[in-house]
Amino acid sequence: MNGREDKKQNDLFFVCSLIDYIARQTKNKRKVVVNALGKEELEHLYDLADVYHSENIDKITSELVNKHSISEGTFDNVAACQYRIPTHWDMGKVYHRLIIDVYKSEDKPVIDALMEVYNSWISDSLDDYNSSMYYENPSYLFASYKAGQPL
Repeated sequence: MNGREDKKQNDLFFVCSLIDYIARQTKNKRKVVVNALGKEELEHLYDLADVYHSENIDKITSELVNKHSISEGTFDNVAACQYRIPTHWDMGKVYHRLIIDVYKSEDKPVIDALMEVYNSWISDSLDDYNSSMYYENPSYLFASYKAGQPL
């Protein structure tokens, strides 16, 4: 433990923030980015997050977009936002907390939980910055996720 949280939890935070950053740059939903990267690449990013965290995020994004042929989409939740736009770091923290709750409660590998969360209904709700979902407290998000709908 170096700092306020476990190193691997911080690595997960970085991966989630990177996913959000790539999605914003390519105007794709987060699940499109997650599925394009795939489990193997996500595990690689998670394992080496402390190294990638030191790199320029635009450089990493460009390399991953090219390597995985992530094409330009039409989903621009930043432009559609009528309120304060959360940063990719803000959204990384939201996803990171939810994924931790999921993998701990279901006793599954972290990347499996990550892929499950990003491919679930809650991802679309979290990425609607005109709703209140993304700034709800972590326990509410987890309970809603488990219920399969907002509570």
